[in-house]
Amino acid sequence: MDAPEIAQVDPFHAMAIGRLAYELAGEGRDVIHMEYGQPSTGAPAAAIATAHRVLDSDPGGYWESTALLDRIARHYCEAYQVDIDREQVILTCGASPAFVLALSSLFVPGARVALARPGYVAYRNSLKTLYLEPVEIACGPAERYQVTAAALDALDPAPDGLILASPANPTGTVIAPRELAAIAEVCRRKNIRVVSDEIYHGLTYEGAAQSTLQHLPDAVVVNSFSKYYSMAGWRLGWLVVPPDRVAAARARMNNLFLTPSVLAQHAGLVAMDETAELESHVRTYARNRERLLAALPSLGLERIAPPDGAFYIYADIAHLTDDSLAFCQQLLRDTGVATAPGVDFDPVDGHRFIRFSFAVSTPLVEEAIARMVPWFAACTAKSTEASV
Repeated sequence: MDAPEIAQVDPFHAMAIGRLAYELAGEGRDVIHMEYGQPSTGAPAAAIATAHRVLDSDPGGYWESTALLDRIARHYCEAYQVDIDREQVILTCGASPAFVLALSSLFVPGARVALARPGYVAYRNSLKTLYLEPVEIACGPAERYQVTAAALDALDPAPDGLILASPANPTGTVIAPRELAAIAEVCRRKNIRVVSDEIYHGLTYEGAAQSTLQHLPDAVVVNSFSKYYSMAGWRLGWLVVPPDRVAAARARMNNLFLTPSVLAQHAGLVAMDETAELESHVRTYARNRERLLAALPSLGLERIAPPDGAFYIYADIAHLTDDSLAFCQQLLRDTGVATAPGVDFDPVDGHRFIRFSFAVSTPLVEEAIARMVPWFAACTAKSTEASV
């Protein structure tokens, strides 16, 4: 019998763009980082002050904060009118390990898990790493780049699982409540287990996003302190797990990752109640979104995904290139503006898309626009000459 092959995992090209950006910065170049989906702001001031106090008083250790578990459980009641027990909440070292726990707790090797294409690169690669089969559903402008109930229902055979993301990365699109309810109905009828990525909740511009738990109580929800709470480097996240999967998920967390950082847990508990400061960040993102949307015509970018939430704009650059990675590299070298290539998020059509993150300061967004306008104009002129 042949030995099984090691899982083949695709590279994360945005990380390579980031490395190049930091190399250029080390050479003295002025770089604007719009390649990563991370806030440029730090943790709330009160959370940082708490961390300073903890450093002086707590030696650290393997520990899970029951106060933080209670606060997260209360968050679901307050934000979504969903009652969960704190035992259903598992603290993790960020959202990435949470996905490993969720997928390995729900599915056996070989299981088929559906997801939207385009979608976050690590969904596809985490599935491959765990010997699960990604079933990508092509989603375009007609579907607002999101999975629909009709597309899911049409899969034959039905998948074992489904990954949802609303707001989504790289598009920022949000699944409408009626559509989310319809997706949940298909999943109940066909016994499809759902992993719902809700790490961009709190970052919406046209009304709040719903939690999948409002429609499907046995969904597994992934969330994190990295985005809304502006604590990406603290590596703190959580899972909400249905009662029938708590033991399996907790055993995996304890064996694979032990516990999250003590310091991050203390700071995260405080951060959850710093609403005024956190909402000021959302207002900044909203201004940045408005400025980029207004500037897109001057960049010649007319076909974009509607950025309902998160802090991304996903734009079609097919009129300029069929190699989004090389395009992003050249844009960075010429202008100092770092962006993410669409091929990360869509291995089929992503070669003609680019993702901008507007999680930086408003002055940096304005400077990036000023640098990119003449550069895109030159690219457009060159492309027009080549097609004549």
